[in-house]
Amino acid sequence: MEHWKHIIEAGNRCFRDGDWVQARELYLQALAEAQVLFGRWHEHNMAVAAFVISHHNLADLHLTLGQPEEAAENLCASHERLLQTLGDAQQPQALRDIAMHHSRRTYIELLQFIAEHGAFPRTDRLLGAPSRRQQHLACNGRHCH
Repeated sequence: MEHWKHIIEAGNRCFRDGDWVQARELYLQALAEAQVLFGRWHEHNMAVAAFVISHHNLADLHLTLGQPEEAAENLCASHERLLQTLGDAQQPQALRDIAMHHSRRTYIELLQFIAEHGAFPRTDRLLGAPSRRQQHLACNGRHCH
């Protein structure tokens, strides 16, 4: 976990300094390590937090670069993994409890993101937004809001 902290802090320094390429590389390294630690590290809260922080830092970087759809991908990937963990009865209950706790934050972050930047296909799929075709059928072909 100390190695992950070192990488994420280095990425944060690069982000603050405007070195976007190096920040992205470090955030991707941190995410790769967090993915390995997720479910394997004895301190579940730290492992799940590292996973969420890694994705959210990448999302912040993509927003800074004017890439909101890529940001949405990271936010969705984080939330989706937590939901999968919640639904996996083979995972330790302690990990599932921590995933539930963090999923509240990732859900709120997704909603705030959508409010500020709009929805994207992955956010709609993850949050169960009806497709345009489903909306059309629900309105029986009429224009409705």
